Amino acid sequence: MSTESEGVQALSGEQAVPLGRIPTKQRLAISRQTMPERGAEARSHTFDEVNLGFNAQIALLEAQRCLLCKQPHCVKGCPVGVDIPAFISRVAEGDLAGAAERLMACNTLPGVTGRVCPQETQCEGQCPRGATLRGVTGQPVGIGYLERYVADWAAVNVTGIPEPAPSSGRRVAVVGSGPAGLTAAGELVKHGHDVTVFEAFHSPGGVLVYGIPEFRLPKEIVHREVDRLVKQGVRIEYNAIIGRTFTLPELRKDYDAVFVAVGAGLPVFMDVPGENLKGVYSANEYLTRVNLMGAWMPDGETPVLSGKRVAVVGGGNVAMDAVRTARRLGAKDAVIVYRRSRAELPARAEEVHHAEQEGVRFDFLTAPLRVVGDDSRWVTGLECRRMELGEPDASGRRRPVPVEGSEFVLPCDTVVVAIGTRANPLLTSTAPDLNLNRWGYIETDDEGHSSMPGVFAGGDIVRGAATVILAMGDGKRVSGAIHRYLEGLPVS
Repeated sequence: MSTESEGVQALSGEQAVPLGRIPTKQRLAISRQTMPERGAEARSHTFDEVNLGFNAQIALLEAQRCLLCKQPHCVKGCPVGVDIPAFISRVAEGDLAGAAERLMACNTLPGVTGRVCPQETQCEGQCPRGATLRGVTGQPVGIGYLERYVADWAAVNVTGIPEPAPSSGRRVAVVGSGPAGLTAAGELVKHGHDVTVFEAFHSPGGVLVYGIPEFRLPKEIVHREVDRLVKQGVRIEYNAIIGRTFTLPELRKDYDAVFVAVGAGLPVFMDVPGENLKGVYSANEYLTRVNLMGAWMPDGETPVLSGKRVAVVGGGNVAMDAVRTARRLGAKDAVIVYRRSRAELPARAEEVHHAEQEGVRFDFLTAPLRVVGDDSRWVTGLECRRMELGEPDASGRRRPVPVEGSEFVLPCDTVVVAIGTRANPLLTSTAPDLNLNRWGYIETDDEGHSSMPGVFAGGDIVRGAATVILAMGDGKRVSGAIHRYLEGLPVS
Protein backbone atom coordinates (compact mmCIF):
# COMPACT_ATOMS: atom_id res chain seq x y z
CA MET A 1 0.00 0.00 0.00
CA SER A 2 1.46 3.34 -1.02
CA THR A 3 0.79 5.05 2.30
CA GLU A 4 2.84 2.42 4.11
CA SER A 5 5.89 2.18 1.88
CA GLU A 6 8.16 5.21 1.94
CA GLY A 7 5.97 6.81 4.57
CA VAL A 8 6.94 4.28 7.23
CA GLN A 9 10.71 4.50 6.89
CA ALA A 10 12.48 5.11 10.17
CA LEU A 11 14.39 8.34 10.59
CA SER A 12 18.16 8.26 10.37
CA GLY A 13 19.94 8.70 13.67
CA GLU A 14 22.48 10.95 11.92
CA GLN A 15 19.78 13.36 10.79
CA ALA A 16 17.61 13.30 13.91
CA VAL A 17 18.67 15.48 16.83
CA PRO A 18 16.82 16.74 19.91
CA LEU A 19 14.45 19.41 18.69
CA GLY A 20 15.41 21.77 21.51
CA ARG A 21 19.01 21.86 20.28
CA ILE A 22 18.07 23.22 16.88
CA PRO A 23 18.28 27.03 16.98
CA THR A 24 14.90 28.73 16.64
CA LYS A 25 16.17 30.77 13.70
CA GLN A 26 17.05 27.57 11.87
CA ARG A 27 13.62 26.07 12.58
CA LEU A 28 11.91 29.22 11.34
CA ALA A 29 13.84 28.98 8.07
CA ILE A 30 12.30 25.60 7.21
CA SER A 31 9.29 25.91 4.92
CA ARG A 32 6.18 23.80 5.41
CA GLN A 33 6.60 20.51 3.57
CA THR A 34 4.21 19.60 0.77
CA MET A 35 2.18 16.42 0.95
CA PRO A 36 3.04 14.11 -1.99
CA GLU A 37 -0.07 13.23 -3.95
CA ARG A 38 -1.24 11.41 -7.08
CA GLY A 39 -1.59 13.41 -10.28
CA ALA A 40 -5.02 14.98 -10.71
CA GLU A 41 -5.88 13.49 -14.10
CA ALA A 42 -4.91 9.94 -13.16
CA ARG A 43 -6.55 9.98 -9.74
CA SER A 44 -9.87 11.39 -11.01
CA HIS A 45 -10.49 7.99 -12.60
CA THR A 46 -9.50 5.80 -9.67
CA PHE A 47 -10.47 5.35 -6.03
CA ASP A 48 -6.83 5.01 -4.91
CA GLU A 49 -5.86 7.33 -2.07
CA VAL A 50 -4.95 10.82 -3.25
CA ASN A 51 -2.42 11.79 -0.57
CA LEU A 52 0.61 9.49 -0.49
CA GLY A 53 2.03 10.35 2.92
CA PHE A 54 5.37 11.73 4.06
CA ASN A 55 8.59 9.82 3.69
CA ALA A 56 11.24 9.88 6.43
CA GLN A 57 13.11 12.92 5.15
CA ILE A 58 10.00 15.07 4.71
CA ALA A 59 8.67 14.04 8.14
CA LEU A 60 11.95 14.99 9.77
CA LEU A 61 11.98 18.45 8.19
CA GLU A 62 8.36 19.12 9.10
CA ALA A 63 8.89 18.00 12.70
CA GLN A 64 11.88 20.33 12.99
CA ARG A 65 9.58 23.29 12.23
CA CYS A 66 7.89 22.95 15.65
CA LEU A 67 8.87 25.75 18.05
CA LEU A 68 8.10 23.74 21.22
CA CYS A 69 5.98 26.57 22.60
CA LYS A 70 5.95 26.92 26.37
CA GLN A 71 2.17 27.20 26.14
CA PRO A 72 1.18 24.76 23.37
CA HIS A 73 -2.04 26.23 22.03
CA CYS A 74 -2.19 23.38 19.51
CA VAL A 75 -3.09 20.97 22.32
CA LYS A 76 -5.99 23.19 23.37
CA GLY A 77 -7.21 23.09 19.79
CA CYS A 78 -7.31 19.28 19.72
CA PRO A 79 -10.68 17.80 20.82
CA VAL A 80 -9.00 14.58 22.00
CA GLY A 81 -6.12 16.35 23.75
CA VAL A 82 -3.15 14.86 21.89
CA ASP A 83 0.17 15.93 23.43
CA ILE A 84 1.30 17.35 20.11
CA PRO A 85 4.71 18.82 21.06
CA ALA A 86 5.65 15.56 22.77
CA PHE A 87 5.02 13.32 19.78
CA ILE A 88 6.43 15.79 17.23
CA SER A 89 9.63 16.31 19.22
CA ARG A 90 10.14 12.55 19.25
CA VAL A 91 9.76 12.46 15.48
CA ALA A 92 12.47 15.11 15.23
CA GLU A 93 14.68 12.99 17.50
CA GLY A 94 14.17 9.86 15.43
CA ASP A 95 12.26 8.11 18.25
CA LEU A 96 9.25 6.96 16.24
CA ALA A 97 8.34 4.29 18.79
CA GLY A 98 8.17 6.98 21.44
CA ALA A 99 6.20 9.25 19.13
CA ALA A 100 3.69 6.47 18.45
CA GLU A 101 3.35 5.73 22.17
CA ARG A 102 2.58 9.37 23.01
CA LEU A 103 0.21 9.77 20.08
CA MET A 104 -1.76 6.57 20.62
CA ALA A 105 -2.06 7.14 24.36
CA CYS A 106 -4.32 10.11 23.55
CA ASN A 107 -5.85 9.20 20.19
CA THR A 108 -7.71 5.94 19.54
CA LEU A 109 -7.80 6.42 15.76
CA PRO A 110 -4.63 8.30 14.71
CA GLY A 111 -4.50 6.82 11.21
CA VAL A 112 -8.02 8.16 10.64
CA THR A 113 -7.62 11.62 12.12
CA GLY A 114 -4.30 12.10 10.35
CA ARG A 115 -6.28 11.86 7.11
CA VAL A 116 -9.69 13.44 7.67
CA CYS A 117 -9.45 15.74 10.70
CA PRO A 118 -9.85 19.45 9.82
CA GLN A 119 -6.55 20.37 11.47
CA GLU A 120 -6.60 23.79 9.83
CA THR A 121 -9.45 24.83 12.16
CA GLN A 122 -8.31 22.77 15.17
CA CYS A 123 -4.71 22.19 16.26
CA GLU A 124 -3.00 23.82 13.27
CA GLY A 125 -5.34 26.78 13.54
CA GLN A 126 -3.76 27.51 16.92
CA CYS A 127 -0.13 27.10 15.78
CA PRO A 128 1.83 30.39 16.02
CA ARG A 129 3.76 29.47 12.88
CA GLY A 130 0.57 30.16 10.96
CA ALA A 131 0.43 33.79 12.07
CA THR A 132 0.78 36.68 9.65
CA LEU A 133 3.98 38.62 10.29
CA ARG A 134 4.99 41.75 8.42
CA GLY A 135 2.21 41.12 5.91
CA VAL A 136 3.38 37.58 5.13
CA THR A 137 1.02 34.73 6.01
CA GLY A 138 2.82 31.90 7.74
CA GLN A 139 2.20 28.18 7.50
CA PRO A 140 1.44 26.15 10.64
CA VAL A 141 3.30 22.96 11.41
CA GLY A 142 1.76 20.05 9.46
CA ILE A 143 0.47 18.33 12.60
CA GLY A 144 -2.04 16.19 10.73
CA TYR A 145 0.51 15.02 8.19
CA LEU A 146 2.93 14.05 10.97
CA GLU A 147 0.15 12.29 12.85
CA ARG A 148 -0.59 10.22 9.77
CA TYR A 149 3.12 9.47 9.28
CA VAL A 150 3.55 8.19 12.84
CA ALA A 151 0.31 6.17 12.73
CA ASP A 152 1.30 4.47 9.47
CA TRP A 153 4.78 3.74 10.83
CA ALA A 154 3.28 2.23 13.98
CA ALA A 155 0.91 0.03 11.94
CA VAL A 156 3.93 -1.65 10.35
CA ASN A 157 6.42 -1.60 13.21
CA VAL A 158 4.49 -1.73 16.50
CA THR A 159 3.08 -5.22 17.02
CA GLY A 160 2.67 -5.41 20.78
CA ILE A 161 -0.64 -4.92 22.57
CA PRO A 162 -0.78 -3.16 25.94
CA GLU A 163 -1.39 -5.40 28.93
CA PRO A 164 -5.12 -5.49 29.65
CA ALA A 165 -6.30 -3.73 32.78
CA PRO A 166 -7.70 -5.88 35.61
CA SER A 167 -11.36 -6.63 35.03
CA SER A 168 -13.72 -4.18 36.71
CA GLY A 169 -16.65 -6.58 36.48
CA ARG A 170 -18.70 -3.88 34.75
CA ARG A 171 -20.36 -4.26 31.35
CA VAL A 172 -20.83 -1.37 28.92
CA ALA A 173 -22.79 -1.37 25.67
CA VAL A 174 -21.74 1.08 22.97
CA VAL A 175 -24.34 1.69 20.26
CA GLY A 176 -22.62 2.54 16.98
CA SER A 177 -19.09 1.84 15.75
CA GLY A 178 -18.42 5.27 14.31
CA PRO A 179 -15.71 7.63 15.59
CA ALA A 180 -17.48 8.47 18.88
CA GLY A 181 -18.34 4.84 19.66
CA LEU A 182 -14.92 3.43 18.79
CA THR A 183 -13.16 6.12 20.82
CA ALA A 184 -15.33 5.50 23.86
CA ALA A 185 -14.86 1.74 23.56
CA GLY A 186 -11.08 2.11 23.35
CA GLU A 187 -10.99 4.33 26.43
CA LEU A 188 -13.32 2.13 28.49
CA VAL A 189 -11.36 -1.10 27.97
CA LYS A 190 -8.31 0.69 29.36
CA HIS A 191 -10.19 0.73 32.68
CA GLY A 192 -10.92 -2.98 32.55
CA HIS A 193 -14.58 -2.67 31.61
CA ASP A 194 -16.21 -5.34 29.44
CA VAL A 195 -17.22 -3.42 26.28
CA THR A 196 -19.51 -4.60 23.49
CA VAL A 197 -20.14 -2.39 20.46
CA PHE A 198 -23.44 -2.89 18.62
CA GLU A 199 -23.23 -1.99 14.93
CA ALA A 200 -26.24 -1.89 12.58
CA PHE A 201 -24.19 -2.58 9.45
CA HIS A 202 -22.10 -5.59 8.50
CA SER A 203 -18.85 -3.64 8.76
CA PRO A 204 -17.40 -1.44 11.52
CA GLY A 205 -16.55 2.23 11.28
CA GLY A 206 -19.87 4.01 10.82
CA VAL A 207 -19.44 7.19 8.80
CA LEU A 208 -15.73 6.36 8.40
CA VAL A 209 -16.64 3.52 6.03
CA TYR A 210 -20.01 4.44 4.55
CA GLY A 211 -19.54 8.19 4.31
CA ILE A 212 -15.88 8.91 3.51
CA PRO A 213 -14.62 7.68 0.12
CA GLU A 214 -11.69 5.32 -0.36
CA PHE A 215 -9.62 8.03 -2.05
CA ARG A 216 -9.66 10.06 1.17
CA LEU A 217 -9.73 7.30 3.79
CA PRO A 218 -8.95 3.75 2.63
CA LYS A 219 -11.09 1.13 4.36
CA GLU A 220 -7.90 -0.74 5.22
CA ILE A 221 -6.94 2.11 7.56
CA VAL A 222 -10.26 1.93 9.41
CA HIS A 223 -10.08 -1.86 9.67
CA ARG A 224 -6.57 -1.81 11.10
CA GLU A 225 -7.65 0.68 13.79
CA VAL A 226 -10.68 -1.45 14.65
CA ASP A 227 -8.56 -4.63 14.70
CA ARG A 228 -6.27 -3.00 17.24
CA LEU A 229 -9.25 -2.22 19.48
CA VAL A 230 -10.53 -5.78 19.15
CA LYS A 231 -7.12 -7.12 20.17
CA GLN A 232 -7.34 -4.89 23.23
CA GLY A 233 -10.61 -6.52 24.24
CA VAL A 234 -13.43 -4.63 22.50
CA ARG A 235 -16.18 -6.91 21.14
CA ILE A 236 -18.31 -5.91 18.15
CA GLU A 237 -21.72 -7.35 17.25
CA TYR A 238 -22.76 -6.63 13.67
CA ASN A 239 -26.22 -6.41 12.09
CA ALA A 240 -27.59 -5.35 15.47
CA ILE A 241 -30.10 -2.53 15.05
CA ILE A 242 -30.94 -0.94 18.38
CA GLY A 243 -34.55 0.02 17.98
CA ARG A 244 -35.33 -3.21 16.11
CA THR A 245 -33.00 -6.04 17.20
CA PHE A 246 -33.14 -4.68 20.76
CA THR A 247 -34.75 -1.62 22.26
CA LEU A 248 -32.67 0.80 24.28
CA PRO A 249 -34.43 -0.13 27.57
CA GLU A 250 -33.79 -3.83 26.86
CA LEU A 251 -30.12 -3.12 26.28
CA ARG A 252 -29.91 -1.09 29.47
CA LYS A 253 -31.21 -4.05 31.54
CA ASP A 254 -28.31 -6.22 30.38
CA TYR A 255 -25.51 -3.67 30.82
CA ASP A 256 -24.30 -1.46 33.65
CA ALA A 257 -24.09 1.52 31.30
CA VAL A 258 -24.89 2.35 27.68
CA PHE A 259 -23.22 4.88 25.39
CA VAL A 260 -25.36 5.91 22.42
CA ALA A 261 -23.28 7.07 19.44
CA VAL A 262 -25.49 6.37 16.44
CA GLY A 263 -24.72 9.61 14.62
CA ALA A 264 -27.22 11.66 12.64
CA GLY A 265 -27.76 9.63 9.51
CA LEU A 266 -31.19 10.68 8.31
CA PRO A 267 -30.77 12.77 5.13
CA VAL A 268 -32.24 16.22 4.69
CA PHE A 269 -33.74 17.05 1.30
CA MET A 270 -34.30 20.40 -0.42
CA ASP A 271 -38.11 20.24 -0.31
CA VAL A 272 -38.46 21.38 -3.91
CA PRO A 273 -40.65 19.94 -6.69
CA GLY A 274 -39.18 16.99 -8.57
CA GLU A 275 -37.07 15.51 -5.76
CA ASN A 276 -38.88 12.20 -6.24
CA LEU A 277 -37.69 11.84 -9.85
CA LYS A 278 -35.44 8.98 -10.90
CA GLY A 279 -31.82 10.04 -10.67
CA VAL A 280 -32.11 12.01 -7.42
CA TYR A 281 -30.04 10.69 -4.50
CA SER A 282 -29.36 11.79 -0.98
CA ALA A 283 -25.60 11.98 -0.42
CA ASN A 284 -26.06 9.34 2.30
CA GLU A 285 -27.42 6.77 -0.13
CA TYR A 286 -25.06 7.73 -2.94
CA LEU A 287 -21.92 7.45 -0.81
CA THR A 288 -23.08 4.39 1.14
CA ARG A 289 -23.74 2.46 -2.06
CA VAL A 290 -20.29 3.30 -3.35
CA ASN A 291 -18.20 3.19 -0.17
CA LEU A 292 -19.76 0.31 1.75
CA MET A 293 -21.56 -1.71 -0.92
CA GLY A 294 -19.01 -1.62 -3.75
CA ALA A 295 -21.29 0.07 -6.28
CA TRP A 296 -18.26 1.45 -8.14
CA MET A 297 -17.05 -2.04 -9.02
CA PRO A 298 -18.18 -3.50 -12.38
CA ASP A 299 -19.69 -6.55 -10.66
CA GLY A 300 -21.21 -4.62 -7.74
CA GLU A 301 -24.50 -6.14 -6.55
CA THR A 302 -26.04 -2.77 -5.65
CA PRO A 303 -25.07 -0.47 -8.54
CA VAL A 304 -25.45 3.28 -8.49
CA LEU A 305 -26.28 5.45 -11.49
CA SER A 306 -23.14 6.62 -13.26
CA GLY A 307 -24.43 9.93 -14.55
CA LYS A 308 -22.51 11.85 -17.19
CA ARG A 309 -23.72 15.23 -15.91
CA VAL A 310 -23.99 15.24 -12.11
CA ALA A 311 -25.11 18.17 -9.96
CA VAL A 312 -24.28 17.99 -6.25
CA VAL A 313 -26.17 20.46 -4.07
CA GLY A 314 -24.21 21.64 -1.02
CA GLY A 315 -20.82 22.98 -0.03
CA GLY A 316 -19.54 20.85 2.83
CA ASN A 317 -17.12 17.94 2.97
CA VAL A 318 -19.92 15.48 2.14
CA ALA A 319 -20.71 17.43 -1.02
CA MET A 320 -17.02 17.35 -2.00
CA ASP A 321 -16.92 13.60 -1.38
CA ALA A 322 -20.02 13.10 -3.53
CA VAL A 323 -18.91 15.25 -6.47
CA ARG A 324 -15.40 13.77 -6.52
CA THR A 325 -16.97 10.30 -6.42
CA ALA A 326 -19.14 11.23 -9.40
CA ARG A 327 -16.01 12.14 -11.37
CA ARG A 328 -14.53 8.75 -10.57
CA LEU A 329 -17.73 7.04 -11.70
CA GLY A 330 -17.35 8.63 -15.11
CA ALA A 331 -19.13 12.01 -14.95
CA LYS A 332 -17.80 14.31 -17.64
CA ASP A 333 -19.45 17.30 -15.96
CA ALA A 334 -19.53 17.20 -12.15
CA VAL A 335 -20.68 20.46 -10.60
CA ILE A 336 -21.15 21.81 -7.09
CA VAL A 337 -24.28 23.93 -6.75
CA TYR A 338 -23.85 26.21 -3.74
CA ARG A 339 -26.03 29.15 -2.74
CA ARG A 340 -23.24 31.24 -1.22
CA SER A 341 -19.83 32.28 -2.53
CA ARG A 342 -16.53 30.45 -2.38
CA ALA A 343 -15.53 32.38 0.75
CA GLU A 344 -18.40 30.79 2.70
CA LEU A 345 -17.72 27.20 1.64
CA PRO A 346 -17.67 25.06 4.83
CA ALA A 347 -15.65 22.24 3.21
CA ARG A 348 -11.97 21.77 4.01
CA ALA A 349 -9.72 23.88 1.80
CA GLU A 350 -7.71 20.79 0.81
CA GLU A 351 -10.84 18.98 -0.39
CA VAL A 352 -11.95 21.99 -2.45
CA HIS A 353 -8.47 22.28 -3.94
CA HIS A 354 -8.38 18.59 -4.83
CA ALA A 355 -11.86 18.80 -6.38
CA GLU A 356 -10.83 21.71 -8.59
CA GLN A 357 -7.68 19.86 -9.66
CA GLU A 358 -9.84 16.89 -10.64
CA GLY A 359 -12.06 18.91 -12.94
CA VAL A 360 -15.00 19.61 -10.66
CA ARG A 361 -16.90 22.76 -11.59
CA PHE A 362 -18.34 25.13 -8.98
CA ASP A 363 -21.54 27.08 -9.55
CA PHE A 364 -21.55 29.59 -6.69
CA LEU A 365 -24.40 31.88 -5.63
CA THR A 366 -26.87 29.42 -7.10
CA ALA A 367 -29.95 27.96 -5.38
CA PRO A 368 -32.09 25.07 -6.73
CA LEU A 369 -35.79 25.71 -7.34
CA ARG A 370 -36.92 22.36 -8.75
CA VAL A 371 -35.66 19.17 -10.35
CA VAL A 372 -36.67 18.90 -14.01
CA GLY A 373 -37.56 15.54 -15.60
CA ASP A 374 -38.78 13.95 -18.82
CA ASP A 375 -41.98 12.03 -19.51
CA SER A 376 -40.41 8.88 -18.05
CA ARG A 377 -39.65 10.74 -14.82
CA TRP A 378 -35.89 10.68 -15.30
CA VAL A 379 -33.89 13.75 -14.31
CA THR A 380 -32.93 16.07 -17.16
CA GLY A 381 -31.94 19.21 -15.30
CA LEU A 382 -31.97 21.36 -12.19
CA GLU A 383 -33.81 24.66 -12.34
CA CYS A 384 -31.88 27.24 -10.31
CA ARG A 385 -31.84 30.90 -9.44
CA ARG A 386 -28.88 33.23 -8.99
CA MET A 387 -28.28 34.65 -5.52
CA GLU A 388 -26.43 37.59 -4.01
CA LEU A 389 -25.14 37.94 -0.47
CA GLY A 390 -26.94 40.09 2.07
CA GLU A 391 -26.41 40.57 5.79
CA PRO A 392 -25.09 37.69 7.96
CA ASP A 393 -27.67 35.21 9.26
CA ALA A 394 -27.64 33.09 12.44
CA SER A 395 -24.73 31.01 11.09
CA GLY A 396 -22.52 34.11 10.90
CA ARG A 397 -22.26 33.79 7.13
CA ARG A 398 -23.79 36.31 4.76
CA ARG A 399 -27.35 35.36 3.89
CA PRO A 400 -28.07 34.48 0.23
CA VAL A 401 -30.75 36.69 -1.31
CA PRO A 402 -32.54 35.75 -4.58
CA VAL A 403 -31.85 37.78 -7.72
CA GLU A 404 -35.22 38.27 -9.39
CA GLY A 405 -35.51 37.10 -12.99
CA SER A 406 -32.26 35.10 -12.87
CA GLU A 407 -33.76 31.61 -13.23
CA PHE A 408 -32.04 29.09 -15.51
CA VAL A 409 -31.85 25.31 -15.98
CA LEU A 410 -28.62 23.46 -15.33
CA PRO A 411 -28.60 20.35 -17.59
CA CYS A 412 -27.88 17.15 -15.64
CA ASP A 413 -28.98 13.53 -15.43
CA THR A 414 -28.20 12.96 -11.75
CA VAL A 415 -28.76 15.15 -8.68
CA VAL A 416 -27.12 14.42 -5.32
CA VAL A 417 -28.45 16.33 -2.32
CA ALA A 418 -25.77 17.01 0.27
CA ILE A 419 -27.22 19.74 2.47
CA GLY A 420 -27.08 17.98 5.83
CA THR A 421 -28.52 15.25 8.00
CA ARG A 422 -30.69 14.97 11.08
CA ALA A 423 -31.37 12.50 13.86
CA ASN A 424 -32.82 9.12 12.93
CA PRO A 425 -35.71 8.35 15.34
CA LEU A 426 -35.31 4.56 15.02
CA LEU A 427 -33.48 4.16 18.35
CA THR A 428 -34.95 7.05 20.30
CA SER A 429 -38.54 6.07 19.49
CA THR A 430 -38.10 2.90 21.58
CA ALA A 431 -37.12 4.87 24.70
CA PRO A 432 -39.97 7.15 25.83
CA ASP A 433 -38.01 8.17 28.95
CA LEU A 434 -35.24 9.64 26.81
CA ASN A 435 -35.47 13.42 26.56
CA LEU A 436 -34.97 14.85 23.08
CA ASN A 437 -34.69 18.42 21.85
CA ARG A 438 -36.92 19.88 19.17
CA TRP A 439 -34.66 18.52 16.42
CA GLY A 440 -34.81 14.96 17.77
CA TYR A 441 -31.29 14.91 19.22
CA ILE A 442 -30.65 13.39 22.65
CA GLU A 443 -30.41 15.89 25.48
CA THR A 444 -27.52 15.33 27.89
CA ASP A 445 -25.80 17.10 30.74
CA ASP A 446 -22.21 18.34 30.51
CA GLU A 447 -20.89 14.81 31.12
CA GLY A 448 -23.01 13.20 28.43
CA HIS A 449 -25.57 11.64 30.83
CA SER A 450 -29.08 11.46 29.35
CA SER A 451 -32.40 11.53 31.18
CA MET A 452 -32.25 7.72 31.44
CA PRO A 453 -30.05 6.60 34.36
CA GLY A 454 -26.92 4.87 33.10
CA VAL A 455 -27.52 5.91 29.48
CA PHE A 456 -25.01 8.34 28.01
CA ALA A 457 -24.76 9.81 24.51
CA GLY A 458 -22.30 11.73 22.37
CA GLY A 459 -21.33 12.60 18.82
CA ASP A 460 -23.77 13.70 16.15
CA ILE A 461 -26.84 12.25 17.92
CA VAL A 462 -26.27 14.96 20.56
CA ARG A 463 -24.60 17.87 18.75
CA GLY A 464 -25.98 17.38 15.22
CA ALA A 465 -23.90 16.69 12.13
CA ALA A 466 -20.29 17.64 12.86
CA THR A 467 -16.74 16.43 12.23
CA VAL A 468 -15.08 13.11 12.98
CA ILE A 469 -12.72 14.66 15.52
CA LEU A 470 -15.52 16.39 17.45
CA ALA A 471 -17.34 13.06 17.69
CA MET A 472 -14.13 11.46 18.92
CA GLY A 473 -13.75 14.25 21.47
CA ASP A 474 -17.24 13.44 22.77
CA GLY A 475 -16.38 9.75 22.93
CA LYS A 476 -13.27 10.43 24.99
CA ARG A 477 -14.92 12.95 27.31
CA VAL A 478 -18.07 10.90 27.95
CA SER A 479 -16.12 7.66 28.44
CA GLY A 480 -14.48 9.33 31.42
CA ALA A 481 -17.90 10.17 32.83
CA ILE A 482 -19.09 6.60 32.26
CA HIS A 483 -16.05 5.27 34.11
CA ARG A 484 -16.76 7.55 37.06
CA TYR A 485 -20.41 6.48 37.01
CA LEU A 486 -19.44 2.79 37.05
CA GLU A 487 -17.00 3.31 39.90
CA GLY A 488 -19.86 4.75 41.96
CA LEU A 489 -22.15 1.76 41.48
CA PRO A 490 -22.56 -0.63 44.40
CA VAL A 491 -20.60 -3.88 44.06
CA SER A 492 -22.95 -6.85 43.70
